Amino acid sequence: MSNIVQYVVVRSDLRSALNWPLGAIIAQCCHATAAVMHLNAEDAETVAYLKDLDNMHKVVLQAKDEAALVKLSEKLKENEIKHKLWIEQPENIPTCIALKPYVKESVHKYVKHLKLLKE
Repeated sequence: MSNIVQYVVVRSDLRSALNWPLGAIIAQCCHATAAVMHLNAEDAETVAYLKDLDNMHKVVLQAKDEAALVKLSEKLKENEIKHKLWIEQPENIPTCIALKPYVKESVHKYVKHLKLLKE
């Protein structure tokens, strides 16, 4: 299972441009990861990932703004990469993306241009 990873991409401008508190941003990531896990509960990689709960590997990356996040979601859709673009309601604000767990080598090329999320 060590080569299965779940990528989460969150907008880095939510705190600065929209003045969201850190807790609200973390909640967005939690919503997206829970949703993508539910939607892909029977997927073989998801099942393997969840079999070893104490050793799950997640990587949290940052997209600079809404446009970058939506562009990434479109690229993932084009390449049939299963993910959940979380859109906070009722504001209708795209906040983050969670990919379902994948073998790292199969999806890393889509996110390698992104930096790790910083405070």
